[in-house]
Amino acid sequence: MEVIKLNYPLNLNKIGLPPLSMALGYFDGVHRGHQKVILEAKQQADQKGLLSAVMTFDPHPSVVLGKSEKHVQYITPIADKINLIEAIGIDYLFIVHFTSEFANLLPQEFIDQYVIDLNVKHVVAGFDFSYGRMGKGTMETLPFHSREKFNFTVVEKLTCGAEKVSSTRIRQFIREGNTVELPGLLGRFYITAGEVIHGDKRGRTIGFPTANVETFDEYILPPLGVYAVRIKIGENWYEGVCNVGTKPTFNMDAFRVSVEVNVFHFDQSIYGEHVIVEWHKYLRKEQKFSGIEELVSQIERDKQNAIQYFNKIDKHLLNDCEK
Repeated sequence: MEVIKLNYPLNLNKIGLPPLSMALGYFDGVHRGHQKVILEAKQQADQKGLLSAVMTFDPHPSVVLGKSEKHVQYITPIADKINLIEAIGIDYLFIVHFTSEFANLLPQEFIDQYVIDLNVKHVVAGFDFSYGRMGKGTMETLPFHSREKFNFTVVEKLTCGAEKVSSTRIRQFIREGNTVELPGLLGRFYITAGEVIHGDKRGRTIGFPTANVETFDEYILPPLGVYAVRIKIGENWYEGVCNVGTKPTFNMDAFRVSVEVNVFHFDQSIYGEHVIVEWHKYLRKEQKFSGIEELVSQIERDKQNAIQYFNKIDKHLLNDCEK
């Protein structure tokens, strides 16, 4: 997949793009609804002898247009989004740098410069996609703005549990710690990436060494608590228990949230390594214990609960949503 970054004003430098079928959208999460749009663009490309493309935007428009929110946490930061879209088999990914000047384009200007000038012959977008200044361009105005230079497909909403599959719904589940519901919406488990850093090394003294993962701050973290997780170290996945919290048993005045994974059947030094945490099931809230013995007993119960979960996990979590 060729990744092309676009800025405003657009300067294509005569790159000579082939005829394209392009999916338009922000696509945070690349969830099942997004996949439906992207796969439709790919199918149209195959049917019409075009190459497939996706256009997305970075950063999130609310960072530029919002009056108060200057930092947004993502379901899929841009690096993850690139990997997921590439895995679908798309030929071109256009990443438009979202600025206030770009946001001020008239709907016709956006279509002329970022669709027609990119040699797009078929456009695919969700029913609620909007474009141009103040979102005045919609899928209803697209026929007029197309200047008859391309055809288009409107993809209707995808539902799961009678509700629309949406990034908003996914963010809410993550922030509630309802991670077990996410595969039905994402088509996969939720992941976060980070680097293993030195902690206080207290876990090894009580028989439960942990990997202290400094999670990149672009991600939404689940709330404080204990979770059954898998962690990818190098090329291998391991099961484990993760504590998101402030370690109240030891730290009376701690405010910094840590992500610590007790990795089952693993005893290597991995400081400085990039790892991926895959969030499976919320086990319990974080709590303060009266002493080390009580803490160790609870950690052992957490470990057994996680092992029991992984032994029972089945494919129903990844079943297709209602079409």
